[in-house]
Amino acid sequence: MRKAVYPGTFDPITLGHLDVIAQAAPLFGELVVAVLHNPAKRPWFDLDERLEMIRDAVASFPHVRVDAFSGLLVDYCRASGIECVVRGVRNHVDLQNEMAMAHMNRALYGDLVTLFVPTSPEWSFVSSSLVKDVAMHGGDVTRFVTPRVARALAARAEGMANRHA
Repeated sequence: MRKAVYPGTFDPITLGHLDVIAQAAPLFGELVVAVLHNPAKRPWFDLDERLEMIRDAVASFPHVRVDAFSGLLVDYCRASGIECVVRGVRNHVDLQNEMAMAHMNRALYGDLVTLFVPTSPEWSFVSSSLVKDVAMHGGDVTRFVTPRVARALAARAEGMANRHA
C-alpha cells in the first residue's frame, strides 16, 4: 500500500486544503495529513485544536489519517515508511517555493518524491492567513472553511478583539 503525506500547519484547514486532499487521496492507499508542531510559530489554534478540526473535515475520506509531527519532514517520512509528499500549489509563487523544499527533501531523503497538486481555480486565492485576517476583521469566512472551522475562527477572533479592547 502506497502512503503519502500532506504536511502543513493547517492553522486552520481551509476548503482549499480539502480540495487538495480530495484530489490526492484516491491516488494512495493512505494519505496522512500531518500537522507540523512548530513552537516557534504562533498559530491561532493549538495543535490539538487543529488536529480535531482536520479530523472533522476529513471524516468522509476513508483512507485519510491525521497525525502530528515536529522536526524535519524527511525524518517523519522515513520513520513512517512514506515516500511521497503531496503539496498543494495555488500559483507560480507557491510552485517556486515548493520546488525548493522538494529539492531539499529529496537531497536529504533520496527516495522521497513530491507530487504537486494544483488547487481548483475557486480556491487559488484562499490561504489560512487570509482567512484569519478576514475573520479578525469580522468578515464572513463560511465560503472558505468548514462550518466547525468558521465557528472556531469567529470565537477566536472575538476573543482576540476582547483582549485588545
